[in-house]
Amino acid sequence: MKKFNITVNGNSYEVEVEEIKGGSSTPIQRPIQQPTQQRVSPPKVPTKVTPKAETVSAPKEVPAGANTVTAPMPGTILDLKVKQGDVVAKGQVLLILEAMKMENEIMSPSEGKIVSINTTKGASVNAGDVLVVVG
Repeated sequence: MKKFNITVNGNSYEVEVEEIKGGSSTPIQRPIQQPTQQRVSPPKVPTKVTPKAETVSAPKEVPAGANTVTAPMPGTILDLKVKQGDVVAKGQVLLILEAMKMENEIMSPSEGKIVSINTTKGASVNAGDVLVVVG
């Protein structure tokens, strides 16, 4: 048995197909059945429901001389390692970004104080979104 995922009209179905291996080279002949008028609906496939991420407010203004830490790729924020007002060192992990089923540590580009955090745990972010401001 081989398993395949097939999408029909936007609905995804998992099907199993059995490969028939026969020793004879003659095809098996079976009578053809006339199609019935009864329409069979496809099986219901449960959909995975994911909770909605919290909405993120618009980024605050960046003070002069502050560094912005942006998302390098789209993903989901798994964990925030710092809070607003924390003092961080260069290279310290600020947050964990899950992208392409990998956990990526987003690090501070410089030492300073966390001026603002523009994301929340569980939020979906796009590439280039401002995540943290280090002043």
